[in-house]
Amino acid sequence: MVSNEELAELLFPEIKTTIADLEARYPLRNLPEGAQVTRFAPSPTGFLHTGSLFTSMISYMTAKKSGGVYFFRLEDTDTKRTIAGSERDLIDQLAHFGIIADEGYFPEGDKGAYGPYKQSARAEIYKTVIKELIIRGRAYPDFCTPEDLDAIRKAQEESKVLPGYYGVYARDRNLSNEERVARIKSGVPWVIRFYSNGDHERKTKFVDAIRGEIELQDNDTDVVILKSDGLPTYHFAHVCDDHFMRTTLISRGEEWIPSTPIHLDMFRALGWKAPKYAHIPSIMKLDHGNKRKLSKRKDPEAAVSFFLEQGYPTESLLVYLMSIANSNFEEWTIANKSFDLAKFPFSIKKIALEGALFDQDKLNYFSKELIARMPLDKEFEQVRAYASAYDPKLDAAIKADPAYLKAILNIEKDRKNPRKDYAKYGDIYPLIRFFFDEEYDQILSGGLPFKEGVGHDLIKAFLSDVREKMPFGVDEPTWFESIKSIGGAHGFALSNKEYKENPSAFVGSVSDCAELLRVAVVGSNQSPNLHEILEILGKAKTDARLAKVIASL
Repeated sequence: MVSNEELAELLFPEIKTTIADLEARYPLRNLPEGAQVTRFAPSPTGFLHTGSLFTSMISYMTAKKSGGVYFFRLEDTDTKRTIAGSERDLIDQLAHFGIIADEGYFPEGDKGAYGPYKQSARAEIYKTVIKELIIRGRAYPDFCTPEDLDAIRKAQEESKVLPGYYGVYARDRNLSNEERVARIKSGVPWVIRFYSNGDHERKTKFVDAIRGEIELQDNDTDVVILKSDGLPTYHFAHVCDDHFMRTTLISRGEEWIPSTPIHLDMFRALGWKAPKYAHIPSIMKLDHGNKRKLSKRKDPEAAVSFFLEQGYPTESLLVYLMSIANSNFEEWTIANKSFDLAKFPFSIKKIALEGALFDQDKLNYFSKELIARMPLDKEFEQVRAYASAYDPKLDAAIKADPAYLKAILNIEKDRKNPRKDYAKYGDIYPLIRFFFDEEYDQILSGGLPFKEGVGHDLIKAFLSDVREKMPFGVDEPTWFESIKSIGGAHGFALSNKEYKENPSAFVGSVSDCAELLRVAVVGSNQSPNLHEILEILGKAKTDARLAKVIASL
């Protein structure tokens, strides 16, 4: 008669540690009451998804607001999907958004006392727990081939029963230990399955930190917990990891709700207290009138790198995501006149149950507000970093004359209501290209949009006088008085009111003559403050432009 202990020793002879040893190695954390231990545990399978940034932000904020710990765990047991080097990209991008783990996996080495924080380095832990489960009769080796599993699925389809490896359809769960030992010794490949005592006709209840009480079908499936490659499945690995890392709250996507009974079943089998789960709604996209999740394949905004390449300040995306996370955030920003997430009383209980639609217009609104309020030095450094990475033309302009670019960014910034031209740093160069002579010459070659009905002779005469008489280095009121005076000498009304009262007496209003100058210097009838633009360009550059326009008419 082969005992469970003998079977466990045959399967894992190298494992000498016990669960008691692990409990001693990873003791309960010494934290204040109410402090939450949260984590972000991605797989290194590619880029950082916007939904993953959302989840990690919620985990990070929950830990920080409660005085707890936020850690980073790398779940790399799916070797077929792992992309080499992507773990560094994940960590670097999270750090770019200020989400830096207190402890966890880092490419340069683990930080913290509850590691390893990379699942592929935790084999001893998983096998120790599995060995104990086998001794308790709550796990067993399974020898089914893919063909055997296909046959089981077909039998279930024919019988019109629930699919899965359970009950009478769990072919190898009731093998004797003698049969198991014989197959192992003869070299038959095996995996380890969890032995569930559940019943799918019963219900499992748990309290979700966002959704409240959830009732689902009890788990009775004998899920695989150790694959043939010696690595655990997600279901089992997360149970072990979150127990021994002493996680108190697991934030994860709502797609994991149906799997929760499996995880709770394992926690019960091991006699461990399960952490709280917070299943976060997905960020949605409207597609031909239908809602769907943001898709890696279909939606560029599904990747966080999209926002970095476009030049959104990291604060902008975080503020937008917080407006999704807590519906009272926007109201709070108005009352507190702040977008400082550290000061916002974030609560996981206030997360909406329905997935929010991704709204780029709303993101742009927040981003314009943040850029407009950002101190000039900080904005300039962020623009310089963005340009160096993603915008060669802007980068060249900054390197050629940093002070010139800084002055451009400062136009109408130091005001009670600063301009809000830029939603992202990628917007900057197209809007300021007229400041650079080569770009201005291209604009001029395409023709300037002077107002219809204004004769070329009048434009030439007015611009010639401006070139000769317009002062530089004076305040805006003094400058504008000079424009009015020059315009008045050419038949323009000295005020818009005067023009409206008797339009036939004038060639145009004071606004019209200012527009002539704007079009001539900028190449457009829209621009930021014209006086500030002229001061940045300076007299020599402005005179040269006016001369070119006059010659072209």
